[in-house]
Amino acid sequence: MAPRTSASAVALDALREDLAGQVRVPGDPGYDEARVVFNAMVDRQPAVIAQCETPEDVANAVVFGREAGLPIAVRGGGHSVAGTALGDGALVVDLRRMRQVVADPEHMTVRIAGGATIGDLDRACEPFHVAVTGGRASTTGAGGFVLGGGSGWLERKYGLACDNLLAVELVTAEGGHVHADATENPELFWALHGGGGNFGVVTSMTLRVHPLPEFGFVLLFFPPEKGPEVLRAYRDLLADAPDEAGGGGIYLVAPPEPFVPEEIQGTLVCATLVTWAGPAADARAFAAPLFALGPSVEVAMAVPYADFQCMLDDPPGMRNYWSAEYLAEFPDAAVDAFCAQSAGMIVPSGTQHVLFPMGGRMADDPAGSPIGWRSAAWAVHPFGVWADAADDERGIQWVKDVRAAVRPWSTGAVYLNFIGTEGEQRVVRGFGEDNHRRLARVKALYDPDNVFRFNHNIAPAPDPGLFRA
Repeated sequence: MAPRTSASAVALDALREDLAGQVRVPGDPGYDEARVVFNAMVDRQPAVIAQCETPEDVANAVVFGREAGLPIAVRGGGHSVAGTALGDGALVVDLRRMRQVVADPEHMTVRIAGGATIGDLDRACEPFHVAVTGGRASTTGAGGFVLGGGSGWLERKYGLACDNLLAVELVTAEGGHVHADATENPELFWALHGGGGNFGVVTSMTLRVHPLPEFGFVLLFFPPEKGPEVLRAYRDLLADAPDEAGGGGIYLVAPPEPFVPEEIQGTLVCATLVTWAGPAADARAFAAPLFALGPSVEVAMAVPYADFQCMLDDPPGMRNYWSAEYLAEFPDAAVDAFCAQSAGMIVPSGTQHVLFPMGGRMADDPAGSPIGWRSAAWAVHPFGVWADAADDERGIQWVKDVRAAVRPWSTGAVYLNFIGTEGEQRVVRGFGEDNHRRLARVKALYDPDNVFRFNHNIAPAPDPGLFRA
């Protein structure tokens, strides 16, 4: 008598046969490597990892997961601080083998496969001296970044990444293939301008790109005790800045780089960063009031945008906890509250205590997107990064303390790509209540069973009828 084969084994064999990519399960070579994500605090054991190479692979994996009764997670860059790319006992639709990026300078567009990173995007655009707003780390997955809204150094000049979204191809919870743009499935297209991965697995996106022949920046380090004076000056400088200007005010640990004096390496500094979508000489001239404050370190230079995007990459294998508050204003009392929180940072570590200027073109909303935070004037982003698990409680509490300190000036809205799992009400505040209700109706049309829930989840509305044809 032939030995019996379990249904799960038969289904796995069929999935392996169907996929152009690879299937990994616990015990397989490469399984443990395939489940490592950016945040070392996340250690989860998926039941199956489907390493997809084509949109058909994605559809086959989703259908397999549903038929097997497995929860389904989707992995692009694996950069979510909450580790949403993985789930214990889940099927992971791993897109990292789908990394093609094709820039079309004639039509000023770029087509991005679902597993591409920001680094892949920037490098594909660089030879043509074009760009679109990318994340602030090259290892971030482009799909999750754009679908979450897409905040980056170029946002004041070219808008959020999602503002430049032209078309999307995705696989639905039923395994179907759907195209969305401004005229085809327009309500879904609207939802994809910040609604995240709630509506399907994006296998490719097309974005508008912009000319960027030159890019420059100015980075200045000051002693931390000068922080209130420096950040007041930075605030005033950026208040009426041209759209070319971006950057941030940052408390960080001075890195062991040649441009940093040895005596301050590994110590806390207050930095100002001015990024400039144009010539470096213009950036330096704009930053003159900051130079006048007597920085201890000065760096001002032109650099290819794709190279700059890699300069602030965080090392892998670190423990991460982040959050954010978006401020309506940043008066002197808020500056003082922000600066005081630098005393609680873990030093030395990779932690950064960041203030981002908003405004410029990102305050526009050409698609009428569901994003609730773009009207803020400033963003405070406590970015906790450390190596030792013994520092977890301290690091997490510091992030919470920063939020509490600046909350009196907060709008309450938040960029969800900047936060971990903070509850349903934070998700609602990311969109605003009206947009959240509308997103829930779109969710009910495309994912009524909430299959795609490893994310900042939007539960499907009970009655999606408003948008039925």
